[in-house]
Amino acid sequence: MALRHSIGDLASTVLSMVRTRLELFSLEAVSEKTRLIRILCMAFGALLLLSLALLVFSIAVALYFWPTEERYLAIGVLALIYALAGLGLFWGVWHCLSNGPIPFSATLDELKRDISLAERLREPDEHSDSRGERHG
Repeated sequence: MALRHSIGDLASTVLSMVRTRLELFSLEAVSEKTRLIRILCMAFGALLLLSLALLVFSIAVALYFWPTEERYLAIGVLALIYALAGLGLFWGVWHCLSNGPIPFSATLDELKRDISLAERLREPDEHSDSRGERHG
């Protein structure tokens, strides 16, 4: 009966640990989802407004230089500036994605601790002899 009780306690403890880890994972998933939606909404708004601003600016520059011989040079310089700015923004996005925090890192840390604890529990106790008795 004691073995059955011990196994029941062990199973209860393991299930409790799994439940705790799943709750932590779900909290982190909700946090990541909210963060991602907020970033996407801000990025979309920024993209829309910056596109409109660039369009109006490009039209203004083209109209200003249209009566002169430098109109093609002005349009070419604008295209070069836009290309460099686009590449810079692309690099910034890549940098943020590659160097950002690891999603669900708290859950992964807890699971690593659980695994190391389980490995320590599996190691034979150096203070017990072959009959399972402890020496003090």
